[in-house]
Amino acid sequence: MSAALQMTAFGLALLSTLFLLLATCTDCWMVNADDSLEVSHKCRGLWRECVTNMQDGVRTCDQYDSILADHPVKIVVTRTLLITADLLAGLALAMLLLGLDCIKFLKEDPGVKLKMCYGAGVILGIGSILGLVGSVWYAVDVYVERAMLVSHNIFLGVHYDFGWSCWLGMAGSMGCLVASVLLTCCLC
Repeated sequence: MSAALQMTAFGLALLSTLFLLLATCTDCWMVNADDSLEVSHKCRGLWRECVTNMQDGVRTCDQYDSILADHPVKIVVTRTLLITADLLAGLALAMLLLGLDCIKFLKEDPGVKLKMCYGAGVILGIGSILGLVGSVWYAVDVYVERAMLVSHNIFLGVHYDFGWSCWLGMAGSMGCLVASVLLTCCLC
């Protein structure tokens, strides 16, 4: 039972960590959500803004000036939280890999292996909370920005909605949280 639970948690943690990494690196956190006929598809991310021409499929991206430049708070906070979540999830994944019963590392001391799995679960839980806070922070800020424009009857020609990168960050964080629960609560 313990080995099956460990492998399930490892598979979920691996997939969720990949989701978090993809969410951090991709550039579609906000997409244009206009109902009119669009000739281009706009995506805003943490690192750049991209526009795809719908007629010919040509995609152009503008990098943000610098990592150290003045950016909106939602971008800086989300970058920080997701990079930290990525690092913690990677560390937890390495610890979990070494703590699995099927790995020959420390085979003679199962108590240490169990503590490594438990520690990986705690680290994964912290990373998942950071990733979830970062993703939800960004999503709430997008929603508030859109609600403020609507409440003041301001229409700028395009408004943005949550992009697939934002949903991927939330899914990766939730997956890491479930893996953390499996490792910390069910394994003991």
